[in-house]
Amino acid sequence: MTLSSRTRAELALIGVTIIWGSTFVMVKAALEEISTILFLTLRFTLAAALLAVIYRRRLNRAGLAPAAGAGALLFAAYVLQTMGLERTTPSKSAFLTGLCIPMVPLAGSLVYRVVPRMAEAAGILVATIGMALMTLPEGSWNLNRGDLLTTGCALAFALHMVVVARYAPVVGFETVAVAQAVTAALLGLVSVGWMEPVRFHPSPGAATAVAVTGLLATALAFTTMAWAQKYTTSTRSALIFALEPVVAWVTSWALTGETLALRARFGAVLILAGVLLVEFRPGASATKPVAATSEV
Repeated sequence: MTLSSRTRAELALIGVTIIWGSTFVMVKAALEEISTILFLTLRFTLAAALLAVIYRRRLNRAGLAPAAGAGALLFAAYVLQTMGLERTTPSKSAFLTGLCIPMVPLAGSLVYRVVPRMAEAAGILVATIGMALMTLPEGSWNLNRGDLLTTGCALAFALHMVVVARYAPVVGFETVAVAQAVTAALLGLVSVGWMEPVRFHPSPGAATAVAVTGLLATALAFTTMAWAQKYTTSTRSALIFALEPVVAWVTSWALTGETLALRARFGAVLILAGVLLVEFRPGASATKPVAATSEV
């Protein structure tokens, strides 16, 4: 059986989600040895160096500016997420970051006038409810500064996906992958030291985390994401990325024995249901990715 281009692209995005979700435990341990901005800088610098060597002959100079904009959004998202996490709880941070899922179609509608289909909207709603059940504790929930910063992180991630979906099919995924990694690395280099105190205790765990996140969770993952946007939409990509907390929990359960409450398990089921609702809706194979038919 021959898989369609969109199916192959979305399977690749599921692979990216598995990489991101499975590195959560590793990164959390590494941040005890190295400050966040320095970690991000090393991660993006390693990815940028690798991608620049691989794709140096395939860069589209006309696409460097929008790709650099994607890199700036990516770096801003990580910084806002980190600053927000220092002022709020991990569960609220996970949920608010996940708000990028419903924000993606909203941003696409406002910026490019791309309206999500009914099944996509339903899948996003179901997955968002599932994420709330999986990450948020029961009881009262008051907004604080950390929550607002993390909401800004979700918006930056959503805009990043929309920009990549818009330009990757036009300027080439290689250009987007290289330029956004280089931009994020440069922003990290100028931020180290003044955004937070530098802390670095060399250890095999920290070195492994930098290598794995730099090579797999950044270079491979964001290159795959840029390539996949030629064949699918930013809305469908965001919905697939909703699987990340599910993967993160499965990894944590396998490595540390962490268990989930019944409420959280039901949330995980809803996330899966939201993805499946879109992937297996009637006529799904005929859907064309909006980004691939857009003009600059």
